Amino acid sequence: MELDRIRGSIPPVITPFRGEDVDYGAYEKLVERQVSEGSHGVLVNGTTAEPSTLTLEERIRLVDIAIDVAGKRVPVVAQTGSQSLADTLVLTEHANEAGADALLVVTPYYIRPPQRGLVAYYVEVCSRTELPVMIYHIPGRTAINVTLDTVAQIRDQAPNLIGMKHAVNDLGFCSDLLESFGMDFRVFVGLEELSFPMMAVGACGLMNAVSNVVPKPVAEMCERVFANDLEGAKKIHYDLFELNKSVFYDTNPIAIKYMMKRLGIIPDNSHRLPMAPATPELEKRLDKVLSNAGLL
Repeated sequence: MELDRIRGSIPPVITPFRGEDVDYGAYEKLVERQVSEGSHGVLVNGTTAEPSTLTLEERIRLVDIAIDVAGKRVPVVAQTGSQSLADTLVLTEHANEAGADALLVVTPYYIRPPQRGLVAYYVEVCSRTELPVMIYHIPGRTAINVTLDTVAQIRDQAPNLIGMKHAVNDLGFCSDLLESFGMDFRVFVGLEELSFPMMAVGACGLMNAVSNVVPKPVAEMCERVFANDLEGAKKIHYDLFELNKSVFYDTNPIAIKYMMKRLGIIPDNSHRLPMAPATPELEKRLDKVLSNAGLL
């Protein structure tokens, strides 16, 4: 896989449930929808997919389905991280053999390891694959920050570490990464509200939950940045701004799944405990957002 294809809008596709079961048929349609509506790739088992509520077997099957449906039309990025190194290696080795195009590995959550532990962890994961690997930096969920020095140490030992999904309200860190590792270092935006600002300073794309609702304009914003049409990209950013903020009216993907159900994209907005569907009050608030966006 040429690294220049790993850019643009690569949405973290939700996991649809039918009752307690994963609805694999609905998942196939969601992946196809992303491809047909212009997304530049698909991300499997991102935070929006609720991977910590899935079994290893379910996560593996979702990767297989995404690879099959995408059919090399767009890259498939598999998020293979877990709180357990053993589970991470199982998922990583499977994605490697199944034909994923790149890997995203979340920092181990709950453990709160020291930075030297993170270095050893990522070097070990990278040693198990020749695929491009990106760090998934989301301290709001994992309770651990990755420092610039840690990234540098990993890169020194793992040449296939090629980037990071940066889901932190820290625009400066994006510039630090690009200044330190070059403009080819793949920084993907993980917070919707920073989509345009972070791309304007050099991020290569977005891995944003809101693309489950409106794939086309998010992909179009990326295309505008690539074409150096920053005014056009900024307009899309503000057109999407309320919708972007609504993603975090409750824990992601509660709002996303409700809006997808409301728009008829999925038949059911079920979650697995301890996640729970939107409350009636949140539903009314989200209906207003959808109405303001011209989607209802």
